[in-house]
Amino acid sequence: QVQLVESGGGLVQAGGSLRLSCAASGRTFSNYAMGWFRQAPGKEREFVARISWRGSITYIKESVKGRFTISRDNAKNTVYLQMNSLKPEDTAVYYCAAGIEYEEPYDYWGQGTQVTVSS
Repeated sequence: QVQLVESGGGLVQAGGSLRLSCAASGRTFSNYAMGWFRQAPGKEREFVARISWRGSITYIKESVKGRFTISRDNAKNTVYLQMNSLKPEDTAVYYCAAGIEYEEPYDYWGQGTQVTVSS
């Protein structure tokens, strides 16, 4: 089992920044690719970004490319999502996920952290 705990969400004005963190425990973190997803009210959960086991490969959803960056620190068992130039449409609950494979489906999920961007 892998336990994932997100943090760093909150309320921010449009144009602001937040950095989300996801701390993992339970198994060897570097064995897992990591992803970030989000779910806005009334909408389905959607993919945001993913990163490979050692961080050498990343993929960012097109609509947030240039504003969001995913990274990881395997020594700290943590994956990050740096979000800049936030927009009201980025408002959602953000989830991190871990998987043996680089792409979905992922095996483990965190409980989510709320991000609210005010206009």
